[in-house]
Amino acid sequence: MKRIGLFLLTNLAVLATISLIFKLLGLDQVSLQTGRGGLDLSALLLMSAIIGFTGSLISLAMSKWSAIRMMGAQVIEAPSNATERWLVETVRRQAEQAGIGMPDVAIFEAREPNAFATGARRDSALVAVSTGLLQQMTQDEVEAVLAHEVSHVANGDMVTLTLIQGIVNTFVVFLSRIVGHVVDRSMSRGQDEGGYGPAYFITSMVAQIVFGILASIVVLWFSRQREFRADAGGAALAGREKMISALERLRAVQEPHDLPAQMAAFGISGKKLGAFGSLFLSHPPLEARIEALRQAR
Repeated sequence: MKRIGLFLLTNLAVLATISLIFKLLGLDQVSLQTGRGGLDLSALLLMSAIIGFTGSLISLAMSKWSAIRMMGAQVIEAPSNATERWLVETVRRQAEQAGIGMPDVAIFEAREPNAFATGARRDSALVAVSTGLLQQMTQDEVEAVLAHEVSHVANGDMVTLTLIQGIVNTFVVFLSRIVGHVVDRSMSRGQDEGGYGPAYFITSMVAQIVFGILASIVVLWFSRQREFRADAGGAALAGREKMISALERLRAVQEPHDLPAQMAAFGISGKKLGAFGSLFLSHPPLEARIEALRQAR
């Protein structure tokens, strides 16, 4: 639930920062002008790819660091009690089964049952669980949740997400600059001197925000698909009944109540959002995930 939100927020912040740097350095204007108010689409696409993929790659590189700090997660360096020892050993065993390096294991304070995995490499990832998850789930259910997160790492989901994010970033930047160019020229700004007026900068930044929100639909669609794969992987590592039990526990804990504000955009239930709202869910409805596991052969 948290992993996708943290990645998207970091990516948007980095993308906005890089775009601002390009504007301050004048690279937006220097590289895109063709004379007589034209637009060099090849140069624009190249610049957009540089900004887009730089943003997503920096987000990936920062994912582990930012997750630890934004969530206040405490990495277990040396287990201090039986619960921490069990967590570390369970993740170690599952990582060996999945064929990946041992991830760091962390615990963060949160009342709701929650967990995430992140990291730039399969052999140097982070698996974190909330205190609420440890308190409200049985050991078998926690084992299944850990297996689900380890499967995310083994499947290389963060790297794939980064590539998809880089592609959509490229088109977000590309289209927003075209919109800015069209609006600027329609207002007859900078037509003679070959430069851009304020309309270009204001419009392109607004368009970048709007297109960025729309592009997140593509990223979140991928996120929903990978949840089914991670559930299947969790079932293979911990057992299908344990995975189903963990999902049913999540449904029992979360559905009677509204999700907290910080989880609203990334909730795993999605029952009250309707068809349009479901496009912005990072996880499929729990009923669909449980049914997929029950029908798996």
